[in-house]
Amino acid sequence: MFNLQLYQQARLSRDPRFDGLFFVGVKSTGIYCRPICPAKLPAEHQVEYYPCAAAAAQAGFRPCLRCRPDSAPQSPAWLGVQTTLRRALKLIEQGALQQGSQAELSARLGISERYLRKLFQQHLGVAPKQYALYQQVLLAKQLLHQTQLPVADIALRCGFHSVRRFNDAFKQQVQLTPGQIRRRPHGDPSVLELQLSYRPPLDWAAQLAFWQSRTLDGMEWVQGQSYGRTFVHQGTAGWFELSPPKEGPQKDSSLQLKLHWPSTADLSPVLAQIRQLADLDANMLAIEQQLSPVFGALLNPGLRIPGLWGSFEAAVRAILGQQVSVQGARTQLNRLLAELAGTVPGTGKKLFPTPEAIADSELLMIKVPQARRDTLKALARFVIAQPDSTPDDWLQLKGIGPWTVAYAKMRGLGDPDLWLGGDLGVQKALAQLPQFSEQQLSPWRSYATFQAWHSLSSPKTIPDPVSKD
Repeated sequence: MFNLQLYQQARLSRDPRFDGLFFVGVKSTGIYCRPICPAKLPAEHQVEYYPCAAAAAQAGFRPCLRCRPDSAPQSPAWLGVQTTLRRALKLIEQGALQQGSQAELSARLGISERYLRKLFQQHLGVAPKQYALYQQVLLAKQLLHQTQLPVADIALRCGFHSVRRFNDAFKQQVQLTPGQIRRRPHGDPSVLELQLSYRPPLDWAAQLAFWQSRTLDGMEWVQGQSYGRTFVHQGTAGWFELSPPKEGPQKDSSLQLKLHWPSTADLSPVLAQIRQLADLDANMLAIEQQLSPVFGALLNPGLRIPGLWGSFEAAVRAILGQQVSVQGARTQLNRLLAELAGTVPGTGKKLFPTPEAIADSELLMIKVPQARRDTLKALARFVIAQPDSTPDDWLQLKGIGPWTVAYAKMRGLGDPDLWLGGDLGVQKALAQLPQFSEQQLSPWRSYATFQAWHSLSSPKTIPDPVSKD
């Protein structure tokens, strides 16, 4: 939990590796800040430390307009080890408490409401509903600062059902009105531009290289220092592009996001998915401290998990990547897209084939054994019949084993704790490493898998797992 001395040192040094891990309430001003705030440092007796922004707000502090806590990275210090709370926060990001009740959320988690409240109080110092509401308000504050969206659109995209409710909640939580935050005129809102913060280090070049060797024609693109792709969320197609700011990603520890998603629905799940895909909420300080005793000088700082939009896409890629090279898998996937891909309206950009498209096709365009086509179709039918299924549920399907499931969870869901120790590349890397137990790497075994691949070669040639399914 809280290490007061460590956080004091991080505040005094403005260490960006701790950004978002805690927040600082300044008693003399009534403002709370990120530990990287550029304002003059207050004396230690004038500050209090909080595990999340919502806890600082509940204590009566309002957000700093200079360091803007709404832009801080997510993922508090305990998030890597508290699985139930991590699942609860992810469901809240997806709108669980806007679309349903706290009792329904508890039931989905398999715990009681009382235990859910206890978890939130223990780790965040606030109730689940208070946390959810404050996250909505912080997203609204970010959109007011960084976009040209009208206030009414911001209210809808942050999950509020009326502008009046939005205004009341905003003033109550932030102690300011939306009009006091807005600093720019309205304009064309078809493409939103936002800054997404992360905690350094980030090896953006390694992530780009990994994506670039696996991009699918018309659906993904790597241009210069930017990565972009298409997606579908809640039935609406869109695209996004991520790139470092002009002064470089290490300058202010953020990436520039361009997002086209023509929906007025809640935007927070889309932003959360993009953050997960780029692994921007990883606490690299904790991860690399855990892995350093094993990897030593071979440890590559800032190496993260280059994600995909979802577990179904990741599973299809894994199935078509069985026993072939990265380029071979890419060729088969491009054939699949050429015949089955939809498009983002008005753009011509391709979308990854839906389960329905795969289930209805004979898949003769892909040059693979018939058993592999049968596996793809079985997976697609299963996902159509059970849309809430998880990759673990797919193990019952012929042709899908632990390798495919692990890959789908690692790249499609951002699971941080999967060790692909049977992979040929990982086994080669083990010859360079000291003896260790797999549990020494937990809960960051997915990062250890990527570190093992990276220790063998340049990022451009990091292999996919060799499936044994």
